Amino acid sequence: MPPLSYAPGSDVKRLNDWLTHLESLHPKGQAGIELGLERVARVKAELRQRQHCPVIVVGGTNGKGSTCATLEAIYRAAGVRTACYSSPHLLAYNERVRVDGVPVSDADLVLAFARVEAARQAAGGIALTYFEFGTLAAWEVFAAQGVGVAILEVGLGGRLDAVNVYDADCAVVTGVALDHTDWLGTTREAIGFEKAGIYRAGRPALCADPAPPESLCAHAASIGADLRLIGRDFTATADGSTWTFVSGDTRWEKLPLPALRGACQLRNAAGALTAVTCLQSRLPVTRAAVETGLRAVRLTGRFDIIGEHPRVIVDVAHNPQATAGLAENLDALPCAGKTLAVVGMLADKDIAGALANLTGRVDVWLVAGLDVPRGAPADAVQRVVAGLGGNVETFDSPTAAFARAVGLAGENDRIAAFGSFHTVAAVLRAVAARGDSPLPPGRS
Repeated sequence: MPPLSYAPGSDVKRLNDWLTHLESLHPKGQAGIELGLERVARVKAELRQRQHCPVIVVGGTNGKGSTCATLEAIYRAAGVRTACYSSPHLLAYNERVRVDGVPVSDADLVLAFARVEAARQAAGGIALTYFEFGTLAAWEVFAAQGVGVAILEVGLGGRLDAVNVYDADCAVVTGVALDHTDWLGTTREAIGFEKAGIYRAGRPALCADPAPPESLCAHAASIGADLRLIGRDFTATADGSTWTFVSGDTRWEKLPLPALRGACQLRNAAGALTAVTCLQSRLPVTRAAVETGLRAVRLTGRFDIIGEHPRVIVDVAHNPQATAGLAENLDALPCAGKTLAVVGMLADKDIAGALANLTGRVDVWLVAGLDVPRGAPADAVQRVVAGLGGNVETFDSPTAAFARAVGLAGENDRIAAFGSFHTVAAVLRAVAARGDSPLPPGRS
């Protein structure tokens, strides 16, 4: 199909109108989940989409966003025009569709949405989900902008996720833990099989989980994928302020630690670097570009310190594996005063398992209800928190809970806001409104 074009004043819907339309296509709106590739594949065929550049697909329970951001930063440093599709967004939908690290314009998105809508109607009015529609539109934008590499983050699972309609030249599974069990299964083995669905025969299939499920390895073997495991085929070894990466014939010593905070980021970086080495013949990257990318990588909401005196930390951790990392990071960054937690979660998460990792680390719990589809009411979270120690207060919203935290905190205290993208987004807006920290939407 011809490239996208935009004529000022043309009769196109505004972006917010389009997002409302996308939500109307599924009875559960933006939160609607309906796994399967048939619908999106039919509209993709109607759009005549073709893969015009190397594609890296990133799946996993946690660490997907960090891995994608690291890949973006390294390839940009190498002079490659990057495209990245990720989800969910924090402050603006445009964050989901980035070119050269910058969220694309409303104009680019609405034109892509119009193309997808026309193809959807031509295919019989297929009722795409919000995520499926957005995935197809992102590819339309990337194709029009002539990018050199497309980095696609899986939304949920892998095997039946809309992103999997594209064939990965290299696929990365960051790790496998229990989450989204209503859709993916209740064991790591069941979930591992779903994650492994992004692997392709004869192509690099990476896993940065130090204990990968047997189901993942078995599926990779059954399709003839080139499986590469952390600890076996590639390694990341920290040495004070530097680290060593080894993969096959590649050995890079004394690399700078990733700018993203947390011990888990070394595994994420190792997965990203292994993908880079696998695609070297098509996308050459120097060590200098790797170092620049590792130093430059940024991603809002991953143990992100956005204010001082008191220190304000936001983290989208929302399942037990992620909050274990949050607890580890809090321990590694001690506080002279109290720790106040602003928490809001979705009802379908393992709330008890996630919050148990913060036992003994929080002095004041400020629990917020989330007024969104699947949001947990404050009293449901409060019942879990009550047994973890510390004082507890409940609020109707994360905004109100954060305002209370600011009122209670002294300059030597810290506020940790976590539990959901919705919670972090509310705190980011509140901080921006206070003028304490200029946070550009979609910072990456």
